[in-house]
Amino acid sequence: MASIAEIPAADPLASTSVAIDGESDLLRVRSVARAHARQAGLGVTATTKVVTAASELARNILHYATGGRGIATVQQAASGQKRGVRAVFTDSGPGIADLGAAMRSGFSTGGGLGLGLPGSRRLVDEFSIDSAPGSGTRVAICQWDR
Repeated sequence: MASIAEIPAADPLASTSVAIDGESDLLRVRSVARAHARQAGLGVTATTKVVTAASELARNILHYATGGRGIATVQQAASGQKRGVRAVFTDSGPGIADLGAAMRSGFSTGGGLGLGLPGSRRLVDEFSIDSAPGSGTRVAICQWDR
């Protein structure tokens, strides 16, 4: 894993992976997302959105994945003249039995507020989730600059 200082400036699409297995990793995910957003030239609002969504998704891994373990992979993204940040969160936890319910605000199987997944979806420009019971969960997000 690269530290924040090691994010290569010469290769803007290089990714940084962060193992998630404790509360301190939430700060690391936020820092890595912020560093990639700065390098991509995102404005303050776009940066705040992607950092907040990344933090929520990493927190979900801690709370719901088996053993609270997973990985976040963050990188800059480009599409034509657009620049952004893409992040993928994966775990090998129990998976989500009812994705439709999990994506509704207020739904929670863990006693939380039920805002993590639907809130993250509202924050970013692109959001996809793949999960099934026994198969873990993969969430990908992307935020573009305006």
